[in-house]
Amino acid sequence: MQDKTIAELLKSEKTHVEVIVRGWVRSFRSNRFIALNDGSTIKTLQCVVDFENFEEEILKKVTVGAAIEVKGTLVESQGQGQTVEIQVSKLTVLGEANPEDVKLTILSPKRHSLETLREQAHLRIRTNTFGAVMRTRSKLAFAVHEYFQKNGFNYMHAPIITGSDAEGAGEMFRVTNLDAKNPPLDENGNVNYKEDFFEKETNLTVSGQLEAETYAMALGKVYTFGPTFRAENSNTSRHLAEFWMIEPEVAFNDLDANMDLAEDFIKYVVNYALENCADDLEFLENRLLEEEKNKPQDERSEMKLREKLLFILENNFKRVSYTEAIEILKRSKPNQKKKFKYIIDEWGADLQSEHERFLVEKHFKCPVILFDYPANIKSFYMRLNDDGKTVRAMDVLFPGIGEIVGGSQREERYDVLLQKMKTMNIDEKELYWYLDLRKFGTAVHSGFGLGFERLVQFTTGMGNIRDVIPYPRTPGNAEF
Repeated sequence: MQDKTIAELLKSEKTHVEVIVRGWVRSFRSNRFIALNDGSTIKTLQCVVDFENFEEEILKKVTVGAAIEVKGTLVESQGQGQTVEIQVSKLTVLGEANPEDVKLTILSPKRHSLETLREQAHLRIRTNTFGAVMRTRSKLAFAVHEYFQKNGFNYMHAPIITGSDAEGAGEMFRVTNLDAKNPPLDENGNVNYKEDFFEKETNLTVSGQLEAETYAMALGKVYTFGPTFRAENSNTSRHLAEFWMIEPEVAFNDLDANMDLAEDFIKYVVNYALENCADDLEFLENRLLEEEKNKPQDERSEMKLREKLLFILENNFKRVSYTEAIEILKRSKPNQKKKFKYIIDEWGADLQSEHERFLVEKHFKCPVILFDYPANIKSFYMRLNDDGKTVRAMDVLFPGIGEIVGGSQREERYDVLLQKMKTMNIDEKELYWYLDLRKFGTAVHSGFGLGFERLVQFTTGMGNIRDVIPYPRTPGNAEF
């Protein structure tokens, strides 16, 4: 007797074989037809019960949400909607689900809002929407590793606890084991971190980039893929306090090679999702179409979900300098008619999502990579250009989401990096090891960061980033 998942059975070319399958009941019609799902696919398997041969007490327990085990014969289906079904010979209820309780949960036929489902994060994965999203997330994570491993990268585990602020933003979560009510103080009345566990002030990391650079300068090509944390008090659909970052770093790559890598990598993982998540993406696309029926026409997406993914694959990413982009935006109708929330008046402005999306969706009509940004709006580690006012930075812009990748060629010159750190008041003693890299066989090197949840959000079409991570951590919310 074969013990298989529903995904395997639905693809099976063999019928009239005895099988065992376990899962959760999605529906039970006419005391005869059970729709069973086990999470391996968005689809259900029809299990046909001859109710006259089963005890009524058992059938009463086959309710929506109940966990059951079915034994029977896999046969060609006589009904529509499926190719095979199971003629049930034995049915065991593994875990009951009270019908009245189920009505109050996400398993109710009445559709709950995504906000309500976040309050039931332990159960929301039982819905079709979140099952589809999380299976897609899993496949994308595998594709990330597969791409880098196939291309000679070494996977590096960057530290989660750090004494440095890679971004210079200062929005970090502190790590300490000092008594919160009565911390030790120094002679100046400040908290004495010398008595803390690490004997210095430490935080949860915002990025593994700086540490990855050290490994790239020894192993050549490395990537990190792990959790990062930001204590930014942003209650928006684009921000999380805990999220996952993908950060490749490559020795001897300049900015052009970095842009090549970013484009090739993104196309690979998006294509992997299209090829391996077909059923889930079809469901998510139809869900999005239904959702957008309630929106005004001008707020609806111009492309269906899978069209948007193919748009990424079928178009070369347009490479445009920041300076050229500013001129385009200054002359654009939305800017001249004051339709932008943030009006572009002069060179040096920090671009917002509305500007990035205009460039991608309206002006160029293809993915865009902007490069050579003003030095004063970018991080200290980016290589200064010969003009003295721009750096070798790059951002990859996508339709519907704006920036999805940020990266740069790193500053490999010791004296230039040291001066930039002094100008930006970054403690050179704290980052002595980062400066040291420029003393011991320094070389051109580059890398980028891609927020994994942004990638999942783009691929699944979900409007809120909180709905593409299993347990979202946001201001005021650390449940579960």
